Amino acid sequence: MNSEKKLGAGRVVAVAIENNKTSQHAAKWAVDNLLPKDQCLLLIHVRQKSSSASQGSGIRQMVLDDDDIISPFTRAGKSYESSKLPDSDISFVSSGRPSIDRIFPTMYDDLDTASGRLSGVSDSDTRSFASSMSSQTNSIDDYSFSSQSRLSDCTDDVEFEMRRLKQELKQTMDMYSSACKEAMTAKQRAMELQRWKAEEQKRSEDSQTVDASAIQFMEMEQDRIRAEALEKIAVLEAQKRMTQVERRKPSESFGHGPAMYRRYTIEEIEEATNMFSDSLKIGEGGYGPVYRSELDCTQVAIKVLKPDAAQGREQFQQEVEVLSRIRHPNMVLLLGACPEYGCLVYEYMANGSLDDCLFRRGSSRPPLPWQLRFQIAAEIATGLLFLHQTKPEPLVHRDLKPGNILLDRNYVSKISDVGLARLVPPSVADSVTQYRMTSTAGTFCYIDPEYQQTGMLGIKSDIYSLGIMLLQLVTARPPMGLTHHVSRSIEKGTFPEMLDPAVEDWPVEHAMHFAKLSLGCAEMRRKDRPDLGKVVLPELNKLRAFAEESMSPMMMFGLRTGGNGGGGGGYIPRNSNPSSSTHSVSASST
Repeated sequence: MNSEKKLGAGRVVAVAIENNKTSQHAAKWAVDNLLPKDQCLLLIHVRQKSSSASQGSGIRQMVLDDDDIISPFTRAGKSYESSKLPDSDISFVSSGRPSIDRIFPTMYDDLDTASGRLSGVSDSDTRSFASSMSSQTNSIDDYSFSSQSRLSDCTDDVEFEMRRLKQELKQTMDMYSSACKEAMTAKQRAMELQRWKAEEQKRSEDSQTVDASAIQFMEMEQDRIRAEALEKIAVLEAQKRMTQVERRKPSESFGHGPAMYRRYTIEEIEEATNMFSDSLKIGEGGYGPVYRSELDCTQVAIKVLKPDAAQGREQFQQEVEVLSRIRHPNMVLLLGACPEYGCLVYEYMANGSLDDCLFRRGSSRPPLPWQLRFQIAAEIATGLLFLHQTKPEPLVHRDLKPGNILLDRNYVSKISDVGLARLVPPSVADSVTQYRMTSTAGTFCYIDPEYQQTGMLGIKSDIYSLGIMLLQLVTARPPMGLTHHVSRSIEKGTFPEMLDPAVEDWPVEHAMHFAKLSLGCAEMRRKDRPDLGKVVLPELNKLRAFAEESMSPMMMFGLRTGGNGGGGGGYIPRNSNPSSSTHSVSASST
């Protein structure tokens, strides 16, 4: 009874809760306002069904889960039965969220420890609990309505908050999209800027390259224009000088008065040559054939101009003007001429040309001894220096070669064929300037390479030809590549093999000195060649003196003298002074 009264006198507060925060506030409010001391709190977990299942009934079904509610009727250590409303399992709610009953553990502990308070439960107790429950129905309904209104307000707040968040999210997404678009635009602009920068840089490099090429082209063009101007100036100067030379009378060049030679008629020439008989023909060159004849009881050589000879008339006039006004023991002597037909009459040279003697053309022609070769070299240099020192203007031979060096019966060498010789300004003799010719002349392998390339003529153009000819004197070899072969043999120590094998008693040391001097004369560059009067001729005179000292008594006393005009003659002793020769006269200009 006491227990029934106590139970009936007390009240049980029930709170319906759901899976939201509002239920927590409702439970707290019920504890603070509705639950007096020593009263029980009943938490009811509500699970709503779907709208389709709840239509028509209007009744909210709920489940009372004693697993989550600490019952006031439970004794410690005793089991109890739990009853659930069908289709109202709300265990998933309590599993994920903390239950309200865990907020008040002390209250539940008091209920558990009050073992005697609920020990005698009977039907009357049950009825008392039912009556107390019914007495609280109205208050529970009031609270349920209030709770629903609060839940509705909370739902509205949540929806409002959701809308606000969605709006903010939308705005954020719009801002992000705008930022992405701006970033893409900036990236594209950066790429375009980079591309433009690369194009500008490439354009700048191309412009610099074009500028450099243009500058280089302009410099080359200026050099070309400057070279053309210099060349035109040189041509004009050459033409001016040539005009002055052509206008100058022969007397102004070689002295006063007419040319000093005898004039022959064509009838005299035809009679002397037996109407140009082939039996009297002893040679032929570019100018024309040469006949051995006799005029005025003197052995002569007559050179007849070919009708089709290139520049033959000019060569004839040049040779007549030069040889008729100069005299030198090492220059061939012009005896007369037939101007109407271009015939030249020279003294007869019994031993022919140096080319014939070196290569032993003709019957019974002995090889030239080395002593005689040294003498011939000195005589050629002496005659050439005479031409270069002609006054008032020097003469350049331009066609110096063994074929134009003639040997008389005493093997005295004389320079012939001066038809290509040219007068050059006096300054050329001092190696200050060069005289430009519009066309080069000479023989291949003997012509000055610098003169051949540039047309600039100077007295050292003859020095190159002299060097090649001197090398042939000691080697008796063709001129092609001769300088290369001789220089290589000197470097390798095989120079004796280059000497003419027809001579067995070569003085190798003196011959090598002779060859080195000849190589110096045959330098490719004109400025590298030695001076004829200061270097070349003094050295050759020393070698000639050495050769005269080495002559055998047989040669000195002339035991091999005599001979005919066509072949080899005898050796007649000669001293170093050319004036002792039979046909020698002092060098002079008439």
